[in-house]
Amino acid sequence: MKLVAAVYTLASVAVLTLMVMRPPVQISNTATTPTAATAPATVTNQAVNAPATPAAPVATPATDNTAPATPPATTNKPAPDAKAVPDYAREQRLASEISDAIMDGEVVSLNDGTQNFMGILTAAEQPRGAVIILHGRGYHPDWEDVAHPLRTGLAAKGWTTLSLQMPVLEKEAKYYDYVPLFANADKRIDAGIAFLKQKGIAPVVLVAHSCGAHMAMNWINTRGDGDIAAYVGLGMGATDFEQDMVQAFPLDKMKVPVLDVYGEKEYPQVTSLAAERQTLMQKAGNSNSKQMVLPEADHYFKDKGEELNAVVANWLNSLPL
Repeated sequence: MKLVAAVYTLASVAVLTLMVMRPPVQISNTATTPTAATAPATVTNQAVNAPATPAAPVATPATDNTAPATPPATTNKPAPDAKAVPDYAREQRLASEISDAIMDGEVVSLNDGTQNFMGILTAAEQPRGAVIILHGRGYHPDWEDVAHPLRTGLAAKGWTTLSLQMPVLEKEAKYYDYVPLFANADKRIDAGIAFLKQKGIAPVVLVAHSCGAHMAMNWINTRGDGDIAAYVGLGMGATDFEQDMVQAFPLDKMKVPVLDVYGEKEYPQVTSLAAERQTLMQKAGNSNSKQMVLPEADHYFKDKGEELNAVVANWLNSLPL
């Protein structure tokens, strides 16, 4: 009996040992197992349907064709900086490239307080006044899609034009990189107005496209609109992905008439801010202010130079200036 008991005891120990050494069984319960969390989508002007399963991340290019987004709380917005310096070397290269090709107009030299910069003066035979043209980001005063059609077309319709070289940076620079240069842009607009006053050409109208419009808005914020008779903004409000505007449009503070023009195929950001711009213009109370959409035009008014020129010229010629 003692032998039997000993054998039974050894067998029991062996069974227990095997049970302890057995690997655990993984139990899958699809009804209760949590799925991976999906980050909330930022809705910008369009309804967004969430995918049934998390989608792979997609890199968004840093161009100015996205609707405005609120930067992360840790992002510090830049501000205009009197010490900020543009890429003068690139400006000189641009001037060298285009000066010899200019057939209509005269290249003039202006000064931003530190260095000379280029302007193109295109005289009308019997001018109604003068139009200062500010090109978009990274371009030049004879840029083919906006600056050239306006500077030559408006001159043909009775407005002497002065197209200014606005401060530029390297090609990869974004909206936030340009904001510090707004202080330099203020000086260039001042120089353009002073130049036209010396020539006795008045009234003076300011026409600005895209980043040039940001610069013009900053100038009006800091200087007011007392030195101009009207303002035309083209494609106003375009920035870059996750780079919100650093200051509001001062359109409600302006006494002069304003023409706000944007393309039917504009960047969503510009289009989404149209209602806000319209409200501010109405608050200013100038009955001659208008907002217009150019059919089939994109942000750069590519291949729409004649139509753009007609819209601006007809509005200017309708004003009691």
